[in-house]
Parts: sequence; structure tokens; C-alpha cells
Amino acid sequence: MPALPTKLPNTGTTIFSVMSALAAEHGAVNLGQGFPDFGADPALLQAVTEAMAAGHNQYPPMTGVPALRQAIAAKLNGLYGAAYDADRDITITAGGTQGLITALHSCVEADDEVIIIEPAYDSYDPAIRLAGAVPVGVPMTQDYRIDWAAVRAALTPRTRALVLNTPHNPSGRVASADDLRELERIAEQHDLFIISDEVYEHMVFDGAAHESVARYPGLRERSFLVSSFGKTFHVTGWKVGFVAAPPALSAAFRRLHQYTVFTVHTPTQHALAAYLADPAPWQGLSGFYQAKRDGFRAALAATPLKLLPCEGTYFQTVDYSAVSDLPELEFAKWLTTEIGIAAIPLSVFYQQPQQRRHVRFCFAKREETLAEAAKRLRQGLRC
Repeated sequence: MPALPTKLPNTGTTIFSVMSALAAEHGAVNLGQGFPDFGADPALLQAVTEAMAAGHNQYPPMTGVPALRQAIAAKLNGLYGAAYDADRDITITAGGTQGLITALHSCVEADDEVIIIEPAYDSYDPAIRLAGAVPVGVPMTQDYRIDWAAVRAALTPRTRALVLNTPHNPSGRVASADDLRELERIAEQHDLFIISDEVYEHMVFDGAAHESVARYPGLRERSFLVSSFGKTFHVTGWKVGFVAAPPALSAAFRRLHQYTVFTVHTPTQHALAAYLADPAPWQGLSGFYQAKRDGFRAALAATPLKLLPCEGTYFQTVDYSAVSDLPELEFAKWLTTEIGIAAIPLSVFYQQPQQRRHVRFCFAKREETLAEAAKRLRQGLRC
């Protein structure tokens, strides 16, 4: 047997798999991995059945079902005033992760540097390494804002791209208009590509607006905008997303897309196209999750956990300094095995782990699930 090479020699099993397995083993409430424990709209599920019955079961176009691409372009144009062309600029992907990986491979070469804002979702680093490039982590400020002075200090002649994530996983923070304008200046000054992970675009709270790269012409012309229907419509297992990018970037993206996944599940695409005819489901998403956030935060207020700001996504970060001196990973494992609540330590989202005593809970759960989780935390974390 020849030796097996690997492009990711230092990469192990993702923290989400580790914590979900531990939760299952110990019967813990899983607030770790970011998936809902409630079902999708029955109308959307019925639309998939109808699409299959209508014979939409063969290969669709490589770029995606035209009706779905048209619906996405219309939504982006209406939301952000961005003139994306459905035929040239929108590509349907096998989830957000495939979109991110393919976008990176489309615009970076060996030894290019790509800036990631830390804590960074754990797929960014390996995706950059698989492309032969070098991830450069730039930590956020203590209150999880983007440190633009640090970003500028990290730029070198080899910097080729930056990965933006807003609303931000895992912190729950949301980039502001000032953030996007500063990014626009940096990208133009240093001729950078932007890979913008906006899968939580419809989960922004307290009346704030989502600041997409699509709103800013100087960013739009050099950005791959990545989003996901799985997050928006509570169907994470479907793994259907899209990438929006201007013609030259889309052409480069599609050259690789056609030889990796080629295309995406046909009846689901037809169902999503029909479902998007009514904007109410995604327009109501922020209010839906804000109610869950508010209820969960109110329940956690009776614990010694310190609640950090949650401006978007469906994640709540807490500071457990008043509870334990354990490092974050060890605390997350203790919380799972002893208290019966699975969480995600933020330290795993840094190249150089920073022990700040922070863990992340997912509140995309039924009310009874969140109530049981809060009960266990109140009872188990008495100081």
C-alpha cells in the first residue's frame, strides 16, 4: 500500500462533528451544531414532490435551473439595487461551502495570501489551503468587531483575497455600512478579490439592515457573494446555495464548478424557484429568529453566564468566566457531559487559539428545546 498524501496534514475532524457525537453519546441538548430541530414549511416540501412528479428529475443546466436563477437575481436586485444578470452572474451550488471553495479556487494561486477574520468559520482555512494559498488570520477586536487597522497591517504584496462573513458566525455580530465602505477602500487600493459569506443574510435583528457586498459597486465588481437556501428555509440537509458574481468572476467560477459538482439536485431547484415567488418566508425570518433570540437570552439571564451581543445569525455567544477557569474546549466538553448542553468553543476558530472563556449556543431550536436547555443551565451552573 503506497503512502497516502494529504493536503491538510494538520486538519482533524471538525468541531461540529465532535460535539454532536458527544451530545448524542451523553443525551445532551445539542445547541452546538447550527441546524434547526424543527421542520420546513410544508408548502416547500410539497413543491419538491410536485417537481419530481412533473418529471424534473434529469440534469438541469450546469449553472442551475433558469427560473431559480431569475428569482435570485430579482431578489438581489430588489434588495440591494444590484444589477445581477440571471444568465451570466448567478450559479446554483451544492450549498454555501461548495460555493466558498470553488470561489477561492477561482481567484487564488499557489502561495497567494488570503485574509480571514477570526474567529473564522472552520471551513475557510482548509478551503484556502486546498487551493494552494496561505490563510492569514486577523483577530477581531475584544468585542468582536472587524479590526481594520489590523487588516491593513496584515496586507502584503502576496495578498490576493479576503473572506468576509456577515452576519458573523460564530460571534453573532453584523458588519456595518462603515465596515463595508472601509472594505471597499481596501479592496480597491490593494486590488483584492472578496469572498463574501452571507448565508445568514436574512437574520439581522433590531431593525438593522444587512450590508451586503452587493450594495457597494466597488465591492460588487470584485466579489463572489455566497448564500444558502438551507439556512434561510430550515433545510440545511438539502445543501443548495448560490454564488452571485460579475461576468468575469462567474465565468472563472463556472469553469471549475462544471468539473466538481457539475450541477445540483433538480427537483429541489424547481421547488425553490416556485417558493421564492412569495417573499414572505424570507422577509419574516429576522422577526422569527429575533423572537427566539429574545426568549433564549431572557432565560439565560437567570444563569451566571454573561450574554454577549447578538445582532444576527442564530447563534448566541456567552462568557462563562464566572462559572469556570477551564479552557474553552474542555469547558464545552464538561458542559456536554456533566450539564447536558452541547456548545461550540470559539477558540477552535482561530489559527492561534485565544482562550477568552467564550462558547457559542445555537438557538435555531423549538421553544421546548430552548426551555429544556435553559433549565439545565440554570440548575447546573449555580454558583
